[in-house]
Amino acid sequence: MQWTNLGERTVYENQWLRVHLADVELPDGRHLDHYVIRLRPVAMATAVNERNEVLLLWRHRFITESWGWEIAAGVVEDGEGLAAAAAREMREETGWSPGRLHPLMTVEPSNGLTDARHHVFWSQRAEYVGHPEDDFESSRREWVPLKEVPELVARGEVPAANTAAALLMLHRLRFG
Repeated sequence: MQWTNLGERTVYENQWLRVHLADVELPDGRHLDHYVIRLRPVAMATAVNERNEVLLLWRHRFITESWGWEIAAGVVEDGEGLAAAAAREMREETGWSPGRLHPLMTVEPSNGLTDARHHVFWSQRAEYVGHPEDDFESSRREWVPLKEVPELVARGEVPAANTAAALLMLHRLRFG
């Protein structure tokens, strides 16, 4: 049941995204117009300390009018590596610089509409380097017990799918 993209044309573009209209052929030969949002890659990073606490941001998202815990994340700049972008975002948004980053997972948060890929990294240590440069990104930055992650997700306190998946994976890695 594979759909075939026969071509796209750009209908809107800015520095953050491109909206395309695709001519899609369905398996039965019918065609449909399908909007596709093309995005730059996103890199995310957090750390888990020796007390099995994970560094998170408590932030508000005006688009969904929701509050929740998230991992520091941002767009990968041109010519920047994924791990370097993840480390930069963690420093800018939390004030903590990660140790050696390890790839955790790559997720596609909305692959029926967008080609967005979020690359998640984690470190086993972090060093506080000062007040976050991008302190407007969150209300607070906290070390949250990793053991609490399943309950936080169940209560809806981790509404972002990329963060929920990453935190549940970290929980599994640490506690089996």
